[in-house]
Amino acid sequence: MSEEFGPDFVSVTDDEGNEFELEHLGTLEYNGQEYMAFVPADMDEDDEDFGLILLKVIEQDGEQLLADIDDEQELDAVYQHFMEELFEEEEDG
Repeated sequence: MSEEFGPDFVSVTDDEGNEFELEHLGTLEYNGQEYMAFVPADMDEDDEDFGLILLKVIEQDGEQLLADIDDEQELDAVYQHFMEELFEEEEDG
């Protein structure tokens, strides 16, 4: 993903109505489904709880929405593919 114009940020609202901002790291298609990787925009990278947030792109009523990945195996597989893609980009960098 090109950082030429700076990082992309999105605001999301969780099921409890809390709004927070995420930095979009990349998008990946896996098994015919689209996934997006984010990190919290306000999180310190030195924080031990710093982590990748993976969300599935779903379509509902003709609108694209981001949803949690409930299946643990699906989440693990998508995480592995994102890590391979991120490290591949760094090596090519």
